[in-house]
Amino acid sequence: MAKEVWRFIDSGNCSPTFNMALDEALLDWHSEGKIPPTIRFYGWDPATLSIGYFQKVEKEINLEAVKKYGLGFVRRPTGGRGVLHDKELTYSVIVSEEHPDMPKTVTEAYRVISEGILEGFKNLGLDAYFSIPRTDEEKQGLKSPRSAVCFDAPSWYELVVEGRKVAGSAQTRQKGVILQHGSILLDLDEDMLFDLFKYPNDRVRERMQRAFKDKAVAANSLREKPVTITEAKEAFKKGFEEGLNIELEPYELTKEEIIVVEKIAKEKYETDEWNYKR
Repeated sequence: MAKEVWRFIDSGNCSPTFNMALDEALLDWHSEGKIPPTIRFYGWDPATLSIGYFQKVEKEINLEAVKKYGLGFVRRPTGGRGVLHDKELTYSVIVSEEHPDMPKTVTEAYRVISEGILEGFKNLGLDAYFSIPRTDEEKQGLKSPRSAVCFDAPSWYELVVEGRKVAGSAQTRQKGVILQHGSILLDLDEDMLFDLFKYPNDRVRERMQRAFKDKAVAANSLREKPVTITEAKEAFKKGFEEGLNIELEPYELTKEEIIVVEKIAKEKYETDEWNYKR
């Protein structure tokens, strides 16, 4: 039987506001039936701190450090915690809630979509698997994460290698469409990451940063030979095709589509109203 063909967009490194606007535009276009289900790979220029839809900037984020490191800053339309997008491959998946292969619940749909990432890690020679919170304490941690740092917080069907988290994802459902996007860590500057958040005191920060080493890891720390971004793209593109049993067809955005995305970026993701007020 012929495999379902999805669209594949590699948009390269874009500004933080363009990245979020393009994910939103793809969701809109898919909901209007203009495009098929789509998988997109992208990077960030400059490196960026993205925060979850519900996070409170004033309480949780050290904006002086964001400025000091010359980072971009943007609020995502999805939930979850703060993510430093630097040496990573970022992906997004846009697919209808009504798609026959998509389970109705968020956690189960998350597992199905994340099969693509799981296969991608295997293509890089890493033994990734899904971790499922089992204890009451772990399940409670899902409801009220203690940390503003994404890779510090547990989630359902988290992708782990040797017991440590290697990818962080977030999902939203709007207009009958699932948007899941996430961060596949290749390398990580841990000190910079922890500088970007506020803590009650230095002792708390030190404790959290120490604990973090046991919870998260970048792909290149697990391999003798570092992964190039080109290698990562090949591994995960193939991974999504295998994990979701689809065929990916490359697509370039038209000039008209780019204009629409830039308009969304300007009117929404570039505004202080969106980024700072929650």
